[in-house]
Amino acid sequence: MKTSIATVTISGELPEKLEAIARAGFEGVEIFENDFLAFDGSPADVGRLARDHGLEITLFQPFRDFEGMPEPHRSRTFDRAERKFDLMQELGTDLVLVCSNVSPAAQGGIDRAAADFRELGERAAKRGLRVGYEALAWGRHINDHRDAWEIVRRADHPNIGLILDSFHTLSRKIDVNSIRSIPREKIFIVQLADAPLIDMDLLYWSRHFRNMPGEGDLPVTAFTEAVAATGYDGYFSLEIFNDQFRGGSSRAIAADGHRSLIYLGDQVRRNLGADYLAGAAMPERADVSGVAFVEFATDLDESTELMALLRALGFRKTAVHRTKSVVLFEQGGIKILVNIDQAGFAGAAYAVHGTFAYAIALLVDDASKAQERAIALDAEPFAQPVQDGELQLPAIRGVGGGVIYLIDEKTPLGRFSEIDFRPEADEGDLTSVGLMRIDHVAQTVSYDEMLTWLLFYTSIFDAHKTPMVDIIDPAGVVRSQVVENNTGTLRITMNGAENRRTLAGHFIAEKFGSGIQHIAFETKDIFETAASLSRCGFKSLHISSNYYDDVEARFGLDPELTERMKARNILYDRDDHGEYFQLYSGTYGEGFFFEVVERRGYRGYGAANAIFRIAALKKQMRPEGLPKDAL
Repeated sequence: MKTSIATVTISGELPEKLEAIARAGFEGVEIFENDFLAFDGSPADVGRLARDHGLEITLFQPFRDFEGMPEPHRSRTFDRAERKFDLMQELGTDLVLVCSNVSPAAQGGIDRAAADFRELGERAAKRGLRVGYEALAWGRHINDHRDAWEIVRRADHPNIGLILDSFHTLSRKIDVNSIRSIPREKIFIVQLADAPLIDMDLLYWSRHFRNMPGEGDLPVTAFTEAVAATGYDGYFSLEIFNDQFRGGSSRAIAADGHRSLIYLGDQVRRNLGADYLAGAAMPERADVSGVAFVEFATDLDESTELMALLRALGFRKTAVHRTKSVVLFEQGGIKILVNIDQAGFAGAAYAVHGTFAYAIALLVDDASKAQERAIALDAEPFAQPVQDGELQLPAIRGVGGGVIYLIDEKTPLGRFSEIDFRPEADEGDLTSVGLMRIDHVAQTVSYDEMLTWLLFYTSIFDAHKTPMVDIIDPAGVVRSQVVENNTGTLRITMNGAENRRTLAGHFIAEKFGSGIQHIAFETKDIFETAASLSRCGFKSLHISSNYYDDVEARFGLDPELTERMKARNILYDRDDHGEYFQLYSGTYGEGFFFEVVERRGYRGYGAANAIFRIAALKKQMRPEGLPKDAL
């Protein structure tokens, strides 16, 4: 797949955009006219700058309101076109995008439009240029690629071709299979954009809410498969209008775009066969069977409180690392590492963030192939020196610059805790409280980063994203979306914070970046677990008694059950599949906390209870005398 991106997709001034696009790995770039007009340099300067970055200018765009104009407008459109042709030749590109006319003066008629394009093709041919015609979804007379193709077909000129844009086709729910019959040589370039499904005006939807393929809800893969079936082997270019992208990091957005195209190409090749969209093959998305461990970075002083909290949760120390200051705690199938070593990456993470869950390990079917796929999708590999006899765990960088280790059971990696650690158990009789496994890991990020990490996880791992949910914080709204697999062995909740007065925003501000804010453990009997936790000295988060009066009435609960929940500060939710029980710790540090859950067929995450949990956590965090809106 030959990759390109329009400069309108990312933020910054034109030189900054070109640098970010090249750095991300794109081969080509579309120059959006406004980016050129705002640049203090000649067209030749822009062309030279692009080529210096190793980029081909794939397209100059847009040329508006051309076809079907009455005189004297028609003559002026051809004069405008000649001036654009001058500019294109200086830029060093041979293709211009002409979008379907939206002018009230435009006249309809396929033959009239075809005649205009035939004449424009003659003028373009004299300069060695090409013209691509695109049907805007809101075009006055032409808003369907099938009609645009009929105009191109009737124009019957080698320098006139079609430009296909996934948004314009998919937003109008046009059958993508109609693309398959278009001759590949008449498709001059393909533009791609996804979008969330929103019922709104097409123009407003397009101008503000497009996103990268795989980040939205449109069937972009099916669209691309239809294009690939024609034998098209030209550029696939991203043209994204998005308010969030315009205010984000140009490098990060460009990197997201490149990853999205690589992932899209991989999906098409797998669905249609290796002969389509030639490119490097990569392993399949990794199947995740669980979270192998979570690792905390801390120091000697702060580790005391953290390890005391783990013991109150029923964990016991089982081993210590053979060469590093790392302690292993276990319970059921859960492993927690407490890394006190100040020399390695964990020490650097602690220096920046304080005590922090900086790493997770995912148990995958093949760790080496999972890392290979991740790197092919532009993930950053991670490694640090190990001593003789120790394992080098495959790893990539994740949210907030943290680490995702990849472990499998088919190699010695599955025995890392036996190979790298030596047994050293806690003294005394510390028994399990019934925690079995990690149910989900909650990562808090800036809202601007959410699409980045959703695409990151779903492209590398065999998982999907769920619909976005609004989490109501007394100080604002936090957007939440989940990455999960069909078996429930991978569940990562992504919470996007937009202001620092929310609990999520406070966590990001105080921890100097995104990261894991809470870990949820699963038990098969939350009431038994709660009683055992109490005996271990665990202090559960206090929930207002008003909550229990409401939940009893709302769900028609047995008053005896309500009283049992109230006595243990257990929250309740229900969906079409079953019931859900939740129990929380207070916060540790600047907003981190633990959760214990019991699922009885339930498939959600208790979003309806978030407002009560957040209010209770904020109350617990707020020092006496501090105003209520301080957190």
